[in-house]
Amino acid sequence: MTRLEAEWLTRPASRVVCNLLTDAGYQAWFVGGCVRNALIGAPVSDLDLATNAHPERVLALAEAAGLKAIPTGIAHGTVTLVVEGAPYEVTTFRRDVETDGRRAVVAFADSLEEDARRRDFTMNALYAAPDGTIADPIGGLPDLRRRQVRFIGDAEARIREDYLRILRFFRFHAWYGDAGAGLDADGLAACAQHVEGVAGLSRERIGHEMLRLLAAPDPAPAVAAMEACGALAQVLPGAGAGQLAVLVDLEERAGLAPGWPRRLAALGGQDADTALRLSKDEAKRLRTLREALGSEAGPGELGYRLGAAVALDVLALRGAMEVRPVAPEDADATRHGAKQTFPLTAADLIDRHQGPALGQALRDAEARWIASGFALGREALLA
Repeated sequence: MTRLEAEWLTRPASRVVCNLLTDAGYQAWFVGGCVRNALIGAPVSDLDLATNAHPERVLALAEAAGLKAIPTGIAHGTVTLVVEGAPYEVTTFRRDVETDGRRAVVAFADSLEEDARRRDFTMNALYAAPDGTIADPIGGLPDLRRRQVRFIGDAEARIREDYLRILRFFRFHAWYGDAGAGLDADGLAACAQHVEGVAGLSRERIGHEMLRLLAAPDPAPAVAAMEACGALAQVLPGAGAGQLAVLVDLEERAGLAPGWPRRLAALGGQDADTALRLSKDEAKRLRTLREALGSEAGPGELGYRLGAAVALDVLALRGAMEVRPVAPEDADATRHGAKQTFPLTAADLIDRHQGPALGQALRDAEARWIASGFALGREALLA
C-alpha cells in the first residue's frame, strides 16, 4: 500500500477541513495536483479535496463550525473553505452528464471511482486519505512513476469532452512527462485526429495553457510534437518550434530562468497577443523582444534601453537564431549598459538648438555616448 507523506497533509488546517467532513460521516480525499506533485517531489500550491458530501451540506457544516466558506463553484459542486488563511477547494464527487467539447454538464456522483473516470489523465486521478493512504482507482500510479502522461480510458472520448485537453496533454508532458520516452502514442494520435476542435475554445483558455506550457523547464519536445500534429498551427498560426530547443539549451548555459515571453518570441507566429489573448503588459513585453531582436543595437545599448533582464532575453534569442551561445562579455556589457544614465538633458542644449533640432541633437549626442561605451562625459559631449 502506497502512503503519502507531505507537510501540507499533516498541518492543522488540513486536519480541520478533513475532520469537518469525516466527523459528519463523509469521505475526504485530497486529489489531483497536490497528490501528484507530492508523490514526485514537485512543489504543491493548490489543495483540492473530493467528497461525497453535497455542496449545500459542506456549507452547512462550515457554518456550524465557524469556518469561512465561499460558494466558488457551487453549481459544479465546489466550495472553498478558508482555514488559517489557506484556501481548500472541496468538490463533491461528480460525473459528466453532457459535454460539447468546451464545457460539461455534471451531476453529483456517489463514489470515488465515478469521480475518477471523468478526469483527464491517469496521474490526475490519484487520491490521498487524511492519513496519507493512496487510492488509485484508475491505475495512474504506475504512469506517474514512469512519467507517462496518459488519458483515462479512450483518449478520443476524453478529448471530445473538452478539446482543451489537447493542450493540457502537451503541457502536462512538458512539466511531468519523461522527455526521453516521448509522448504517449495513443494520446498523440487522438490529439492529431481532433486538433481542429481547438479552434472552438476561447482565446483566454488557449493562452492560459500555452503560457504555462512555455514556462516549463524544457517545453521544446512537447511544442515540437504540437507542431507535428497540427496543434501549434491551430493556436498560433505561422509559429514554428525549430528554434525553441536551441534557445532552451542557451538559457541553461547562460543561467537564465525559464521564461515564456522569451520562448514565445522564439516561436514567432502571427498576432500572438490576439491569438493568446495576452494582457497589455504581456503584449508589450513580447513586442519589445521582437523589435529588439530585429534591431542592430549592441549588447550595451540593449542593456541601457531595455534593462539587463530583457536585454539578456534578446541576446539569447539572437543566439538561438544564429546557433551560438551568449558570450560572457556580451552578457557583462548588457549589465553594464543597464546601469548607465545619459549625462545630458534638453536644458544642456537649449541655448544651441530649438524645436525638432533640439531633439535630434540629443539623439546624436546619445548615439556618440553609447558608441563610446558610455565613456564620454557631459563636458566631452557638449564640446
